[in-house]
Amino acid sequence: MQAISVQQPWAFAIARGGKAVSNQDLPTAHRGPLLIHASMRVDLKACDSPLIRSAGWDPGHPLATIGAVIAMADLDDVCSAGLDGSCDCGPWGEPGFHHWRLTSVRALPRPIIALGRTEPWQPSATLMTEVRTMLATAAATTDRLT
Repeated sequence: MQAISVQQPWAFAIARGGKAVSNQDLPTAHRGPLLIHASMRVDLKACDSPLIRSAGWDPGHPLATIGAVIAMADLDDVCSAGLDGSCDCGPWGEPGFHHWRLTSVRALPRPIIALGRTEPWQPSATLMTEVRTMLATAAATTDRLT
């Protein structure tokens, strides 16, 4: 499994399920589960953008935390046509970037504090155990309630 660190409020928009594209400088051969880590940096100009407002941006929400893993998603595809702006990745796909297409986004019930990296990174076994335990507990609770 890999993880990526994404600035807030973009990480929030991914975790809430509205942002299905992560704009990255490099492509990747990785496909499958991907942790979404909210980096320690915040894109302050983006906080007032219509796209972020449409994702329900709330700086007081736990998913707005910085320096923590906040979600897991599946990386299904990478669109490199975004480099010249000739793709159909929607409003979240910025021209000049590789668009990592995310599906099955699952927000964590609470953030898990972790150090991120500027490039895709390998989460520790301890972090992965904590993520899996948290998601399994949340699923079991949901099953009992339905």
